[in-house]
Parts: sequence; C-alpha cells; structure tokens
Amino acid sequence: MGKRLMAALALAAMVCAGTAHAEDAPPASGGATLLEEEVVVSAPIIEGNEVTRYAGQYTEVTQEQITDLNAQDMSSALRRTPGVNISRYNPVGSFGGAEGGGVFIRGMGSSRPGSEIMTMYDGVPRYNPVFSHPLLDMLPMDPAQSIRVYKGVQPTEFGNAFSAIDVIPKRMTEDGYRTRLFTSYGSYNTFTQGVEHGGKQGGVDYYAGQSVRLSDGHREHSDGQIENYFGRLGYDLYENWNVSWFGNVTRNVARDPGSSLSTGNDGRFYTDDVLNVITLANDYGDADGHIKVYWNNGYANWAGQKGNADTTISDWDLYGLRARESFRAWEGGEVTAGFDYDVMSGKALFENDNGTSSEFEREDFVLFSPYAAVSHEFGSRDGFYAIPSAGMRFYTHNEFGDQVAPHTGLVFGYRDTELHAGYARGVNYPGLNVAVFSENVIPPIMGGPFRDDWKNLAPELVDHFEAGVSQKLWGKVKADLTAFWDEGTDRYAVVQGTPKRFRNIESFTIQGLEGTLTYTPFADLSVYAGATWLDTFPSDLPYAPEWTFSAGLNWRFLQHFRLSLDAQYVTGEQVLSQGRTENAVNASEVDPYHVVNGRIAYVFDYAPWEIKEAEVYLALENITDSDYEYRPGYRMPGSSATVGLSVTF
Repeated sequence: MGKRLMAALALAAMVCAGTAHAEDAPPASGGATLLEEEVVVSAPIIEGNEVTRYAGQYTEVTQEQITDLNAQDMSSALRRTPGVNISRYNPVGSFGGAEGGGVFIRGMGSSRPGSEIMTMYDGVPRYNPVFSHPLLDMLPMDPAQSIRVYKGVQPTEFGNAFSAIDVIPKRMTEDGYRTRLFTSYGSYNTFTQGVEHGGKQGGVDYYAGQSVRLSDGHREHSDGQIENYFGRLGYDLYENWNVSWFGNVTRNVARDPGSSLSTGNDGRFYTDDVLNVITLANDYGDADGHIKVYWNNGYANWAGQKGNADTTISDWDLYGLRARESFRAWEGGEVTAGFDYDVMSGKALFENDNGTSSEFEREDFVLFSPYAAVSHEFGSRDGFYAIPSAGMRFYTHNEFGDQVAPHTGLVFGYRDTELHAGYARGVNYPGLNVAVFSENVIPPIMGGPFRDDWKNLAPELVDHFEAGVSQKLWGKVKADLTAFWDEGTDRYAVVQGTPKRFRNIESFTIQGLEGTLTYTPFADLSVYAGATWLDTFPSDLPYAPEWTFSAGLNWRFLQHFRLSLDAQYVTGEQVLSQGRTENAVNASEVDPYHVVNGRIAYVFDYAPWEIKEAEVYLALENITDSDYEYRPGYRMPGSSATVGLSVTF
C-alpha cells in the first residue's frame, strides 16, 4: 500500500477522532452507552518488570499489550520488549525455528541446532526436541492471558536453559460469563477470525476458543497461516485445592519467500502440535504450589528445500511431571522446593532429491532436576527491607551426567526504591539434535569412527551476574535500570580438522545494560521508553545489536477513542544462526532500521445486546514506510493497514 493511501487513512482516523465529541451527545435510549469518564489505560509495550524474592527479573506482557501491538504471533508480541530482539520473514507465520521466526533475549537464543532459550506454555516445555529449538507458531497468542520473559538464569523458575518465555493461558477468575468475537482484514489479504468463551460458577470454571490468522504475504511465497484451538476446565476439589486441564491444538504453515539477492526459496514449513496439561494446585496462605503432568506431541514437515535435500520430517513427544511448593513457615521466611522430570523423545526422516532417504530412529533423553531455595525478608516494605536468598538446582541426565546450579541473591530497598543483585549458574544440556546430526546430517561424522561420540558431551554452562535498581515517583513514574554479565563456557560445536566430531570447545561473553521508563501523567495516558545496550564476545554473535531503543504510548481520549503507538530503533546487527562449527564466523549483517506502528480504536458498549465492550479499529504497520530486513534480501513489509472489529459480551 502506497504512502499516499497510508497518509489518507491516518488522517481520516484522526479527523474522525477530532470531530466525534461523544461526551457532548447523550446516548439514544437503548443504544450505545457512554463508558465511564475515567479509565486507566494499560501501560504500552509491557505491563512492567518484576523482581522475584530470589533476585531474578522477568518482564510481563499482558493480553492488553498484545492487542495494542496488533500482534499476530509471539515475535510480534515481544518485538518491543526491552532486551528482546526478533527475526521473521512474513507478516503471518514463522518459517522454521531460526531467522524465519525467532526470539532472542539479551543476545541468547541464536544457536542452531539447539537454543539457549526455553519456551513454555502453562509452565511446561513446548518446543521441537528433535532439533532442540523453539517453533514460534506452536506458541499461539490468542489463548494467552500474558507472557512472561525471564531474562537471565533463574534456577527457581526454570531449568535447562539460560533464559525462558512462559505463556500463561486465559482463565475465568470471577463468577460470570464472557464471550469474545473478533475479526480483521488488511493489506496482503491478511485475515484474522476468532471466537472465545469462558465461564465460572462457584468452584467450576472453563474457557475455550478458536482462531485463524492467515496472509498472502507482502512478497511472492511469503504466505502463512496459524490455526489454533484451546480449552481449559477447572474444578475446586476442596477449599484449598483445585484441579484443572488445559489443552491446545495448533496447525500452521509458512513459506520461505527467498532472498531478492538470489533465485529460489527454501520451500514450506508445516507444524502440527497438541499440548495437554493437568494441574493439581493448592493454596493455604502459608503454603502454595502445584503438580503438573503434561504431554506435548508435535510434527514438523519442511518440504521443498534448496540443494540436495528435499523434505525433513520430525515427530516428537515431550512429557513429564513438574512439582513446586512454597512454604512460609516463619514470619518473613520462605522455602521453595520442587522438581522437573522431563522426557524428550523424537524421530526424524530425511528425504533427498535423488530419491534416497535416511531415518533417525526414535530416541529418548530423560532429565530430572530437583531444586530448593530459601529466602527471608528483614524489615518492612513500608520502610527499609532486605531479602537475602540462596538455593540450588541439581541435574541428572540419562546421557550427559550430572550438574549443579547454585544461585544467591539480595533484594533490598526503602519504600519506592528497590535494588537487586544476584548470581546464578545456568545449565543447558545438549538435545536430541547432537544425535540427529551425528547420525544423519553431517557426512564426515556419519561415516566416521566418532558417530557416537556425542555421548561424551557435557552441558553448556553460563555464570550469570545481575544488578539493578527500580524507582517509583509520585505514583506516576516507574524507572528500571539493570546491568548484566554472562560468561558462557563449554558450548558444543563440531571441531575443525579430522576426524569431525562434537566437542565442548567454545566460550562467549555477553554484558549489557537495560533501562525502562513508564510515565502515567493522567488516568487516560501512559507513555513508555526502553533501551538496551549489548557488548558481546565474539563480536559477531547474531541478533545482539549494540543498541535497541523502543517507545510507546497509550491514550484514551474523547471518552470512546483509544490510541496506541509503538516505535523501535535498532542499530546494525549480525544475523543468521550461530553455527555449531568451531570458530564459525557470522558475516551476514543488516543495516540499522526504525519502525513505527499505530492503532486507533473506537470503543463502545451496547446494552440491548449486553455488549460489555466492543471496538472498531484501524491498525497501521510501518507508518513511515521504513525499508528494513532481518536477513539480507528478505525485505519486510512497507506501510500496511488493517481494519478490525472485536465484540465482548
């Protein structure tokens, strides 16, 4: 869509907003009703940064921010989150698990195969264990109440990774019923449709939904589709106990548009995934926790690849048991203990253009990791306070042996000023990918004497140090500043020379600063700004730009209108995956870029149909028509528009 049309659409939206003085015209009897005069808008970009009792930090993005960002998937939902960088090819759908659809946290997550980031849904792992990395289309946004991004190692919150993302599903928490219908249409034949309904009566709650998101894409072969079904059912067994089930089915496809600098493309990437989680939770006030039993079955089909390979099919199961309980046995004290028992099972089929094929037979990895931590709060949040903590997570693996991950931290402050500092050891075990590549992918290893040498690998390690400060002022301002330093060792890679084999031979260092500022001068206006600085060794680590700036604004005006703006500037960065080859160099890079997006909505109620909140909106992507890309030759969409309708009753 051209710049003139984009400007006309934006101008029309602003003119409509400026001439619709809803507060001057009383509603017709039985018609649309005015909303309450004073509405506190949600914070733009992120809900906020939170520090746990154990000096770990996470950023939360809620359903409101996801809606304001007009996000279609995980990468677009987190694209402005401080400390997070993304990569993608298409408006809808993630092609594969690398630069075609990736999320990177403070320089972590670019290794392929494998990854340093754990992706979870409802607190359990959800990724492709055959190649040991996330597939973002299996992490749909429509079932999400919120997303938590854990930045840095936090052994009390997750294991077997250096950072994590957890999608928290929707649920009804108060008696009543809720139904939401939504649809939209925009540039490149981009279409969305969804239905969700939930209810709660006494001790029974439920929530279910369905959605489809699809687009022809902005370039030839850049189409994609995300199909999603989800449900939750909960029941209060007793006053302090609840049992619930959550299920999610996704079916997705995305195509590779190919580079404009060459010919051809890398085909299509299909994924099917089914997740089931049963949770038994308790809350006694002085103690609370849960037990989760989960099973995740997935399938991926990469067809029409370049080169001699044609189709790669992977089939997997992730299942296990996770338990956690926090005890507050004395005033100010807390003991948290639990364990993760995870089974990673998978197989793969490789088909070539010449008709030959090879198969990786199903193999199982089993990881058991119990953990415990203790903390105590001295003083009071009304004045001075301090919370020292310490803990440990122990790992035992059926192939790669044992490892210990200690951590210690201190949270202290005075009223609206809080500081935190901590150290934690991160552990990341090799996945099934090392067996797959040794037996089916890398010819010098497949046919050599070290075909099974992957069994001698050890887990990758990171020593994570972090310190930060947050300050609240006048009930209107919150500012955060965090410094972090990660020293990584024992990264596994294929050694140069002969014979080829995997070895724990590489190391890396990442240090940086991250700052955010949220200012809410009025109940109907909230402004946000964030910045991240990264310094890495090696200096060519992918998707770790030196500077990333983001900003946003949410404004409720003229009673019925809501405006959301978000912007980002990223300095030039190295791109593509961090290869698993000794001394691999990442020569590909992209230029600095900026992107500005906006969304304006007209919000209203309609009493005769019991509509609690409805909105008609216009969303504009890349308003300034910036020329940018996440991979050389993969130009992202120019200015584009979407119109949509959402009704809640």
